[in-house]
Amino acid sequence: MYYDFFGFREPPFSIAPDPRYLYLSDRHKEALAHLMYGVQGQGGFIVITGEVGTGKTTVSRCFIENVPDHVDIALILNPRLSARELLSSICDELEIPHDISATIKELVDLINRDLLKAHAAGRHKVLMIDEAQNLSAEVLEQLRLLTNLETAEKKLLQIVLLGQPELQEMLALPELRQLNQRVTARYHLDAIGRDELAAYLKYRLSVAGMRGDIFSQRAVNRLYRESQGIPRLINLISDRALLGAYAEGEHEITPEHIRQAAKEVRGQSLGPTPSRARQSPDRAQYLIVAASILVAIIGTAWLFERWSPGGAFLTDPSSAEPLQGAVERVEEQEQKQKPLQEIQETGSGEPSAPVELAVPGQLLDSVEAFQVLFGIWGREYEPSEAPVACDWANEEGLGCLSRQGSRRSLEFLDRPAMLQLQDEAGNRGFVVLRHLDGDTADIALPSGNQTVLFASIERYWFGEYRVLWRLPEYLTGDGFYSNGGGEQLWIGARMMDLADRFSNSRAESDRVKRLDSEEQVRWYQSLRGLTVDGIAGAMTIIQINNDLEANIPRLKPLQSEGRRQVEGRE
Repeated sequence: MYYDFFGFREPPFSIAPDPRYLYLSDRHKEALAHLMYGVQGQGGFIVITGEVGTGKTTVSRCFIENVPDHVDIALILNPRLSARELLSSICDELEIPHDISATIKELVDLINRDLLKAHAAGRHKVLMIDEAQNLSAEVLEQLRLLTNLETAEKKLLQIVLLGQPELQEMLALPELRQLNQRVTARYHLDAIGRDELAAYLKYRLSVAGMRGDIFSQRAVNRLYRESQGIPRLINLISDRALLGAYAEGEHEITPEHIRQAAKEVRGQSLGPTPSRARQSPDRAQYLIVAASILVAIIGTAWLFERWSPGGAFLTDPSSAEPLQGAVERVEEQEQKQKPLQEIQETGSGEPSAPVELAVPGQLLDSVEAFQVLFGIWGREYEPSEAPVACDWANEEGLGCLSRQGSRRSLEFLDRPAMLQLQDEAGNRGFVVLRHLDGDTADIALPSGNQTVLFASIERYWFGEYRVLWRLPEYLTGDGFYSNGGGEQLWIGARMMDLADRFSNSRAESDRVKRLDSEEQVRWYQSLRGLTVDGIAGAMTIIQINNDLEANIPRLKPLQSEGRRQVEGRE
């Protein structure tokens, strides 16, 4: 309707997953790099998660169009299937003839034979499942069994799971721990950043045939507030804003166009803007706690959160029970947790001897854990003023990294971390791992800092953690590197130092210094066992700061350079 008016060849803000319109933000580059790296690996699972509308499907389409020639892709778009139905769908996608009434064993045998044939012919099979959070635990276990077929060198089937954050929660279930251990690459796709939005809009407009900007800077700012950087919301609101400007005969998109478009996209009954309505998990949990206190005061007969007098997280908020039952459960937990409550710090301020950690006990909620973590970095976090902790981190010059891994992952990153713990009953809470030294860990609890055996944490930890890391100056807009070409200058300056430190000879150091910035990053990533993609992402920058001994909070005791070891990527 408005294409000719603005000079477009096609709609610039369609929500169809067209790879041509994929704007490769830093986050999307990392997600694509994880897919490209994983498909060249030794089989197993790749997990890509992200909130609704962050571009998971579009990234997967871009990946499909760029896979190596020897890779065959089978794509499942509707995973709400039983185990037998899913196996039948996989046979359909792999073009394996099969009887419609075939049993699970017959279907598995057919798939296994096809994989062996493909391997003999030098082909590599990849199964991609979109909306994987809809898979049941039974079906996920069946998928794991499919990856059992292997040669001496590699597994014959690579499975890519794309889904919403709930997928990570499913994989953390104790009954799926075998599958979780087979994940060779995983990445959480966040929304695009505020600083990237203008470039995102310009890119899509140019693909549609327009050169130049039609969004005012104030309109871009308003668009970010309304969309919170979610690409699908950006596209929907922008499309409506273009229509509104066309109706008024305006060639520039103003904040008022964005405001009205956002109102129409959300609908009249949905109330506040996404920045208020789409609360982050941290903000939501914070509000639930406040609501629970209010419920207790007014004597309502049901509780949605259980907390010990010291702030201990006792049960999942989705389960509710009568008030009397809740009180009895709290009293019972208090009796069970006496050993934990008796842990005290010595009068000198030094932690007592390491002890076993009991769960559920006095654990932090996510808001408290973020406050402790920010405090370690010298920041005072007020959730009432900044509900989304990771967005606030960016404003403070810090990045927020969520990953799955092991103790080795934590030691490789070498940053204090939030660990989510879960007992056999599914009760969850957080500890902040301040320091890690041998078998002992210094952790933060509501009662204060305690020294415990790391093994007593590990038994309740399924690998989920968050760390903060210092953003480079070219991303924060501070200092010399905030000008044009700041990224290349920042990387180049550090690569000069790293080349001198890690090259075996003067000639090798000079060779590295002559490389362009992307090749220098590849050299360093290969040296440090990181994913070799030439992209200076979070993992690469964290390790650069480690090697250059930046003055930042560390997880492990500082070692001399002679004792530092090159650790593998987790």
